[in-house]
Amino acid sequence: MTKKSIAVLGLGKYGRSLAEALYSMGEDVLVADMNETVIRDISSKVTSAVCVNLDNEDEVSALGLQNMDIVITCMGSNLSASILCVSIAKEQGVPVVIAKSSSDRMRKILKRVGVDKIICPEEEGGMRSARILTSQYIRDYFEIDDNLCMIELPPKKSWLGKDLIELNLRRKYNMNVAAIKNVGGKWTYVDPNHKLNNDDLLMVIIEKDSINKWR
Repeated sequence: MTKKSIAVLGLGKYGRSLAEALYSMGEDVLVADMNETVIRDISSKVTSAVCVNLDNEDEVSALGLQNMDIVITCMGSNLSASILCVSIAKEQGVPVVIAKSSSDRMRKILKRVGVDKIICPEEEGGMRSARILTSQYIRDYFEIDDNLCMIELPPKKSWLGKDLIELNLRRKYNMNVAAIKNVGGKWTYVDPNHKLNNDDLLMVIIEKDSINKWR
């Protein structure tokens, strides 16, 4: 698994939860906020923590966002800071820029300035977002209990043209395929002889500790 460099800008409750979840999953995490107390408290839980005024163009530009794989702005109540950070990240060539939005109006404005994905905290928790954002495969993530989760994912390229009997995902990845659907279709029970293709989406149940084995 390739480690990602991720910047989380703005450390409200959601931003802190997301940053800590990403770091716990092994990613390199840079966080920035103007609250010195928050920065001090989180410094041991991330790779790097910087006290920065996210409304200041020079300070944001100096963060080195061009070195990040993903930049996430979490200032849901500060539209001007979100626009500034998104704009600078895009100008510096960050491949994926994501922003937290607190309203439909804010969502529309952020889309116009080039955001690749909008996060709605009312719909996504920090860990759920972290799982989705750091995987090229996971489409959705739901916690079942402390050690078990359910995820939606398309087949990996190496799985295409093979059926579940051949793949033996339960033995290899401790993963149980609960249902399958074609893109745009409905979930159905799995035929173990069905050859997986690009249009399939799988719903699997897996232990959280086993997720990184196949990402």
